[in-house]
Amino acid sequence: MYLDFFKEHGHMVLPSQSLIPQDDPTLLWINSGVATMKKYFDGSVVPKNRRITSSQKSIRTNDIENVGKTARHQTFFEMLGNFSVGDYFRDEAIPWAWEFLTSPKWLGLDKDKLYCTVYPKDVDSQRVWEKAGMPKDHIIKLEDNFWDIGEGPCGPDTEIFYDRGQENNDVAEDDPENFPGGENARYLEIWNIVFSQYNHLPNGEYVDQPHKNIDTGMGLERVLSILQDAPTNFETDLFMPMIHETEKMSAGKKYATNKEDDIAFKIIADHVRAVSFAIGDGALPSNSGRGYVLRRLIRRADLNGKRLGINGAFLYKLVPVVGKVMESHYPEVLKQAPFIQKVIKNEEDRFGATLESGLTLLDDLIEKASASDDKTISGKDAFKLFDTYGFPYELTFEAAQDKGLKVDKAGFDKEMAAQKERARKARGDLQSMGRQDETLMNIKDKSEFEYGVYEEKHAKLIDIVVNDKLVDKADGETAILIFDKTPFYAERGGQVADHGDIYDQNGDLVAKVTDVQHAPNDQNMHFVDLILPMEKGKEYVLKIDAHRREGLRHSHTATHLIHAALREVLGEHTHQAGSLVDPDFLRFDFTAIDPMTPREIETVERLVNQKIWENIDVKTTITDPETGKKMGALALFNGKYGDKVRVVQVNDFSIEFCGGTHCSNTAQIGIFKIISEQAIGAGMRRIEAVTSEKAYEYLANRDALLEEIKQEVKATKADDIKGKISSMEEDLRNSQKKVAELELSINQAKAGDLFANPETVGDLTVIAKIADVNGMNDLRELADTWKSENKSDVLVLACANDGKANMVISLADTAIKKGLKAGDLIKAVAPTFGGGGGGRPNMAQAGGKNPDGLDDAIKLALKEIAAKLK
Repeated sequence: MYLDFFKEHGHMVLPSQSLIPQDDPTLLWINSGVATMKKYFDGSVVPKNRRITSSQKSIRTNDIENVGKTARHQTFFEMLGNFSVGDYFRDEAIPWAWEFLTSPKWLGLDKDKLYCTVYPKDVDSQRVWEKAGMPKDHIIKLEDNFWDIGEGPCGPDTEIFYDRGQENNDVAEDDPENFPGGENARYLEIWNIVFSQYNHLPNGEYVDQPHKNIDTGMGLERVLSILQDAPTNFETDLFMPMIHETEKMSAGKKYATNKEDDIAFKIIADHVRAVSFAIGDGALPSNSGRGYVLRRLIRRADLNGKRLGINGAFLYKLVPVVGKVMESHYPEVLKQAPFIQKVIKNEEDRFGATLESGLTLLDDLIEKASASDDKTISGKDAFKLFDTYGFPYELTFEAAQDKGLKVDKAGFDKEMAAQKERARKARGDLQSMGRQDETLMNIKDKSEFEYGVYEEKHAKLIDIVVNDKLVDKADGETAILIFDKTPFYAERGGQVADHGDIYDQNGDLVAKVTDVQHAPNDQNMHFVDLILPMEKGKEYVLKIDAHRREGLRHSHTATHLIHAALREVLGEHTHQAGSLVDPDFLRFDFTAIDPMTPREIETVERLVNQKIWENIDVKTTITDPETGKKMGALALFNGKYGDKVRVVQVNDFSIEFCGGTHCSNTAQIGIFKIISEQAIGAGMRRIEAVTSEKAYEYLANRDALLEEIKQEVKATKADDIKGKISSMEEDLRNSQKKVAELELSINQAKAGDLFANPETVGDLTVIAKIADVNGMNDLRELADTWKSENKSDVLVLACANDGKANMVISLADTAIKKGLKAGDLIKAVAPTFGGGGGGRPNMAQAGGKNPDGLDDAIKLALKEIAAKLK
């Protein structure tokens, strides 16, 4: 309904984009509709239609602790938005909002229940609201109604609230927060309209933006709760199916009967939606970034499942329920359900093992706090439980409270803040939106890119930009040039730009093209090093580097074949996560839980080469996006496409939307060779490969290396190399075995001397000596011999080797019964030789950097034993 309304008002409808931001290091997740439109708002791209609307899936985890406890917090939600990029402003945006909310044709909400807040100095918004029909006493002035993130676009905003009635409130009638815009449950914010009209400069000054914009956001879940008269978002039909399914798996728990249980049900329903969509878009659990968020959500859901009496993995079973609820608009979740379930179950099983360790640590912390004077678990320890084992603070707090203990919440919050600051710095202090470049945005001249052309003899120079200003003549060192037509490809879709030369009509070289990028209105901008002056209006000869273009065509067509081959070998859940198309090599990034096996790599490589050998024509079709999708074309990254798209097709093996340059036949690639497959991050893999001439050079170098190895191992032919190496390895193993046997004999002989004449400490026998052996392994072997031969009650053995000190302490049952613990003893003496260590009550070891301290360590060990026996 929302999208239809704004479509009627001239907006183009953009599909929901991937939750994983593309080319935006400032964001961990897509967290709003406007986050997908930065390139339009910062002026780097001018949209085909300046009026845009969307319903964007989003994730926010900045206040995850509130999920389930409040009526409105979700980690995953859909944001409805309408946007104007330098087109309409408040005179249209406000009346349209009022019409959509109140008209019987649309939502038909009661006008008397609607309120709005405005910035006090924004008298224009007050005027437009009154004119639209909002009662004057329903307009509240608030200083907070100014959207400003620091440097960049900003402006006043107006928020719209719905009055759910005092019976839904959580504050008293006379509470100062009991008003639209206050902290209460009565007045529900449903829509925010930002009038982005200023630019906040680094010096703190506010200046008018060249183009004023409208950015709005309406929470789908919140509006639905009003339309379905649901107490909270969770009682809507977006969440209840997951809650009901969770009830079936619980130990007889029912929703809406117990407040604490209800929180657990809500957390599970919210988190399974978030992780299902995130994994579907290519994110995978890990220890950092997006993967860390997923891991935390899954573990938090599992802990709340335990509260409901659900043991073991269960969250994965809810994925098909999520898919069914969202199927009408997001069929991909149900389509990928088996893969999403596999990822979640793997993570749940892993957490099951970790959970036992966490519970053990929690028990240790409770025991430690019980023995302390302040009866408090430190904030640092509580945060370790949270950060390492996924234990929410509340779980630690509740466990401590049950034992009459406290938790240092301030210390926990300090650790959490420090972690968030580290994460922020890791993403970089980049602005969420760049400055609009008015010069480039105002260039509207038409410029055509000529596919398949390597030289254009009559290209008219229509725009020259020098130092961000339009000029008629360029006679310095560098300039940006736009021609009416050009054979130079501008960097896009992973393919790097063409390079080449520009000549005048006399054949003289006038400039070298070093880069080509897209202007905001999509013209190809040529970045050049000038050799001779160039003038606007003149015709020039544009000649690309043909050899470079050929390499790019081979590499780019090969990336399409790799993508198709990976989906065939690994499964259709495999997502492309990026690529680099270079004339000398190619990179292809994709999502994967596990490394590819050698067999899978070989299969993908052979499949790509098979398509090359089949001599298949590469067909390009210009059509509209809808027809392209019906042809089966993959739309990478849920990309935004114009009215016309290029579909690149290799039979039915590979069909993709693509604006790059390609071979006309797969045979032109020549040969394809994968040179590496490796991890580049959690859940992300990268294939690097070469084609054509570079593939031949790579294989020739490998052949030369093989010849060197053949000579080194004295094989008569290449096929004999493996057998020769196996024979050499067998000889080496036999030699190592003989050395080990000799070392064992030597150590046994040494043991006879070491274990002779134990001394008596208290009523125990003790062997405490420095041994002439080669390190920790030898000490452990001697300890095993000591134990099997029952030589004394206590063994303390040390050795010095290569500037390092090592010690082993082993106890017989007789010593343990006297209260001795090997771990305690080693911790007491290890600092003497500059080390640290630990172990079990009957066996412990330590290493250090000060061998000179070993004599003192032996003496200290004897003193500690004597002291313990008193």
